[in-house]
Amino acid sequence: MLSMNFLVLGLNYADRAAIGVAAPVIIAEYGFSMTTWGWISAVFFVGYAPFCFVGGYTSDRFGPRKVMAWAIAWWSLFTALTAAGFSAVSFMIIRFLFGFGEGPQASVTAKTMSNWFPQRQLGTALGLSQASTPLGGAVGTPIVVALMAAFDGNWRAPFIVLGGVGVFFAVGWWVVVRDKPSAHPRVGQAEAEEMAADEREQDTTRLGNGAGEDDAPLLSYLRRPLVLTTALSYLGYSWVLYTFLTWFPVFLTEAHGVKLEELAVAGALPWVAGFFGLALGGVFTDTLGRRLGLFAARKWTIVIGLIVVALAFTPVGVVDSTGAAVALMGAVVFVLYIVGAQFFALIGPAIPKARFGSVSGFVHFIANLSGIFAPVVVGFLVEDTKSWVLAFGVSALIAGVPAVLLALFGRAERLAPSATRN
Repeated sequence: MLSMNFLVLGLNYADRAAIGVAAPVIIAEYGFSMTTWGWISAVFFVGYAPFCFVGGYTSDRFGPRKVMAWAIAWWSLFTALTAAGFSAVSFMIIRFLFGFGEGPQASVTAKTMSNWFPQRQLGTALGLSQASTPLGGAVGTPIVVALMAAFDGNWRAPFIVLGGVGVFFAVGWWVVVRDKPSAHPRVGQAEAEEMAADEREQDTTRLGNGAGEDDAPLLSYLRRPLVLTTALSYLGYSWVLYTFLTWFPVFLTEAHGVKLEELAVAGALPWVAGFFGLALGGVFTDTLGRRLGLFAARKWTIVIGLIVVALAFTPVGVVDSTGAAVALMGAVVFVLYIVGAQFFALIGPAIPKARFGSVSGFVHFIANLSGIFAPVVVGFLVEDTKSWVLAFGVSALIAGVPAVLLALFGRAERLAPSATRN
């Protein structure tokens, strides 16, 4: 399950990162302004954000296997159709519909991992499965550049190829994955019984109001201070991530004169750092949690990590050399992705499994509202003020403030003995 999820999320981010790599060529071909490109980037999230919640909710009702299979097929179709874009409006329509398919992936992954791994390993499982998202960006960047070069600079070729690859991934997911260990023909009885025992243990030690909450209204979970402050912190995290995803290749070409062939390396290096951050982030907090408690380890990793990101992001626009900018952005993305492994794991013990997909989908929905606004705000600031420093500084502030709110208000109402020191 972990390996298949890893591959699917890698494709997800390769498909998503492709537009950022191709952006300088598309902008030049159609004469788009920075603000126009910001809107094209943002409209993706108008479709993406609500389907974060829809994906989580439907995975609770119909199982993550069905939901992810449909999601892969849908986003792959619109990855390929991106090649048909010919105007600002056509790109907006395609990117909007593309977001429908991409939206469910994180909450469906959270649901899948919570079904397959016990709480003590959930952070590690989420971190390792999601580590492929920056790896997808790292691998996807040079692939997109290489395909464009192979087709004489034609930016459309990578989207058609990646869309075709997605069809095979959808079939592979359906063949390999099952919703729970008990439904998989290759899972032994001992593993299935271990997960059933873990679920029973969560019912008796859950944070909040205790066992027997599965029938409580969904809203009762969504308005908890821990869930809300986690969602806002995830929004701050996502603002920086989507600023990087949308604008870093453009920043390198505009501010540092990086050429397309050089972008294959310069644009990929921060993604590599992010891969190690996510892969190590869950392992780090699950290990630290054995000494401090899982709740404290995960919460303070988010708080401290986002503050570090906020302090380091603005200088990316200040340093003079390309190497320094790439290295600093790599450090930002590394820390950012350590944080990224924590959000779903932090709220996991507080939410019954029957509601976990929906609640994680809500948290992911709030987070991805940043995707609607970050590309537009950053594009407007750069176009209007000609200052990347200001644009990155605003992003840093948006990342730092929610971290403080989580530190102050993100508390468990009642803590289980094995996972709960604050």
